[in-house]
Amino acid sequence: MQEYERLKQLVDDCADDVAKAEGGNKAAGTRVRKAMQDIKNAAQEVRKTILEVRSSDS
Repeated sequence: MQEYERLKQLVDDCADDVAKAEGGNKAAGTRVRKAMQDIKNAAQEVRKTILEVRSSDS
């Protein structure tokens, strides 16, 4: 499922910035917060797709 792959990619992409933010880098923290919003939206798309698949099987 391509939505799930996008979600995984977004999480992987922000890993470096998470580590930098933990070290006190404020700019990295801002990037992480933006990435988390994108991840939230991508997770919602995965949920929608799963519901569509489940509904179409019934």
